[in-house]
Amino acid sequence: MTDAVQADEVPLDKLARVYRKIQGRIQELTAEYDKEVAQLTAQRDAVRNELKDRLLAMGVKSANTAHGTVILGTQTRFHAQDWDAFKQFMLQHDALDLVEKRISQKNMAQFLEANPTLVPPGLNSNSEYVISVRKPSK
Repeated sequence: MTDAVQADEVPLDKLARVYRKIQGRIQELTAEYDKEVAQLTAQRDAVRNELKDRLLAMGVKSANTAHGTVILGTQTRFHAQDWDAFKQFMLQHDALDLVEKRISQKNMAQFLEANPTLVPPGLNSNSEYVISVRKPSK
């Protein structure tokens, strides 16, 4: 839209069509990007596995090359199989920092809906209007 055309002069139907066209192009570009990134990620993972296998076979933790130092490390990830037991453990040992500091958006919304007068201290929220445009049904 140009400055000469006021927003309220453009028919809503045309705005919806333009919106969907832009959204479609974004989806096309995203799909192309995702496909190429997936291919590159697979290639990188294959090279990473080969590097790991070679360092293990050599019995070393690192190797210097002309293109960089290859380092073999260990990464440990933790998962809870029984969340109820894990929560009890955290409470029992005052270890609430064992989980990441992130609020479950869906669970908090449900909690506040069920308990409208009970708001946790320090809780901030931000609501905003959002627009979505769906294809017309046939």
